[in-house]
Amino acid sequence: MTFSCLCGRVRVDIPAPPAFINACNCTLCSKSGARWAYFSPSEVGVEGVTNGYSREDKEDPAAEIHFCPTCGSTTHFVLTASAVSRFGNSQMGVNMRLVDEKDLAGTELRYPDGRAWPGKGGFDYVRPARIIGE
Repeated sequence: MTFSCLCGRVRVDIPAPPAFINACNCTLCSKSGARWAYFSPSEVGVEGVTNGYSREDKEDPAAEIHFCPTCGSTTHFVLTASAVSRFGNSQMGVNMRLVDEKDLAGTELRYPDGRAWPGKGGFDYVRPARIIGE
């Protein structure tokens, strides 16, 4: 499955639609307009130039979001060096808002409460999950 940012200068390729997508309500996710699906970095291809940003309000941010410098679309995130040293290079997030929703029909959309998450353990959810297209 291949998709792009708004202007088409950054293209992202994933092996298949994800099992689920997180629509997190934390300030980073909500202000960047992202809905994340997670993959191994070895499964994701990114073509084109992106700029990166890590939160400045966190002492040790775990993610660096990437966006197109031309149109501003958030495309993906990678783990920071600090997070990789703790967890390994085990996860990459891809912004599924870049995909036409009809291509995600049948995928579970979850709503984690990132604003209330203490930084460890599992998430609580702000509302029940739904299946896209239903």
